[in-house]
Amino acid sequence: WRDSGKTILFVTHSIPEAVFLGTRVLVLSPRPGRIADLVEIDLPAQRDIDVMSSDRFGTYTRRIPNHFNAKGMIE
Repeated sequence: WRDSGKTILFVTHSIPEAVFLGTRVLVLSPRPGRIADLVEIDLPAQRDIDVMSSDRFGTYTRRIPNHFNAKGMIE
């Protein structure tokens, strides 16, 4: 990624994984998939596992599930 400068798209159902790997997280709605939110991830580019215990990481991982209701659907 750093060498090529190309955009990389990861698809995951894991919110912590998305926050750890991404610079932006797109939250999609159920079918038809639409963008429900775009979360800009402001964490250091060089991340190690310790970032997962930071307050900022916790803020991101708590914000994203707020889009889902009790049935796991976007409200």
